[in-house]
Amino acid sequence: MDIEPRLTLRWADHGACANSDPDLFFPLTWDGRPAPHTALARRICMSCPVRVPCLTWAVETGEPEGMWGGTTPDERRRMRSRRLKKTG
Repeated sequence: MDIEPRLTLRWADHGACANSDPDLFFPLTWDGRPAPHTALARRICMSCPVRVPCLTWAVETGEPEGMWGGTTPDERRRMRSRRLKKTG
């Protein structure tokens, strides 16, 4: 697959969320229940051309807040935990 060099360095510029309300992706609380903003943010992420690098970045850096690559903070914590168990 041929990827434009700028895309690999500046994937966030190409995010489907770039022109969306930031409150959808960074709500004041994540209370564990599916909320309307979570579902809408996830739908935007699932159609995003840079969802994979976004999610990879959030998991690798331990991003503690927001919706990244269609995942909530709790979902990413579980992903990191599983990853550590596999390598540990």
